[in-house]
Amino acid sequence: MNKEDRTTQMLAPLETATPRRPTVALALGAGGAKGLAHIGAIEEIDAQGFEIVAIAGTSMGALIGGIYAMGKMDVYRDWVSTLAKFDVFRMLDWTFTGGGLIKGEKLIGTLRELVGDTCIQELPIAFTAVATDLDREREVWLTRGSLFDAIRASIAIPTVFRPHVIDGRRLLDGALLNPLPVAPLIRDPADYLFAISMDGPIKTTPVEVAAPDDGEHHTHRHRVGEFFSRMLPHSEGKPREPGAWDLLNQSLDLMQANLSRLRLAAYEPDLLIQLPRNLSTPYEFYRARELIELGREQAREALTDWSKKLTPPRHV
Repeated sequence: MNKEDRTTQMLAPLETATPRRPTVALALGAGGAKGLAHIGAIEEIDAQGFEIVAIAGTSMGALIGGIYAMGKMDVYRDWVSTLAKFDVFRMLDWTFTGGGLIKGEKLIGTLRELVGDTCIQELPIAFTAVATDLDREREVWLTRGSLFDAIRASIAIPTVFRPHVIDGRRLLDGALLNPLPVAPLIRDPADYLFAISMDGPIKTTPVEVAAPDDGEHHTHRHRVGEFFSRMLPHSEGKPREPGAWDLLNQSLDLMQANLSRLRLAAYEPDLLIQLPRNLSTPYEFYRARELIELGREQAREALTDWSKKLTPPRHV
């Protein structure tokens, strides 16, 4: 083989090499069951050729982001898609002490059995769970230690879940101070920074979507506190007045939506994928397949619009 042939042989693999996928640092917002839409949105981002290299999540965003970083999102998606209306309640360990109605141990134990656990620093994707330090009154970025300890702290909705103690700190839901954690990702070496928010403008008209597999159609309405309200007595034929759970959820939604706007004004992502904050109540996990598909559709639409006016990557 002459020198020219050897040179051609050496260069051949370079000519057929797979192009590098653009990388994304991804912020996942809070939202309870609404956050299941993160699953569809992430799958769409993957399907469109992006590589997610860093994730920061608050509350449900921390749960979905952590499980994705483990490489177990398909396992979680298949499991959560089978939940019926009251299956979630069977995983709740009720209590009247400790500052919350739910201990949270049974739920986290169920998830650990489903996908396992690991140390955050051993994940193949950089991951940050955002929580709130109740005593020091500040935001906390959890980047080391048990993944599900971090998730448990990040999902600790005040009065609903007990605070979770890590290293002597009482930690609560990260959405109290940062419902859409873009800031932890600013220094990550990714081409683009995407954020998925469950705090978008309220939709005033129902939206019908065919859930996968069964073809059934579901209607989206603002059914705040549906699980709890059905357990409360009310007079037939009379509209039910908002109860404590309704008011709590509406108040949290309003607070989180305003905090998200403030955070986005300070830290603007390259792409914001927003879903309406009345997409579902925080407890409608039985609508998983429907919510996942809505996240996928919204991400597809946002990515299509964004690609038409694509800007150069943040990091070259």
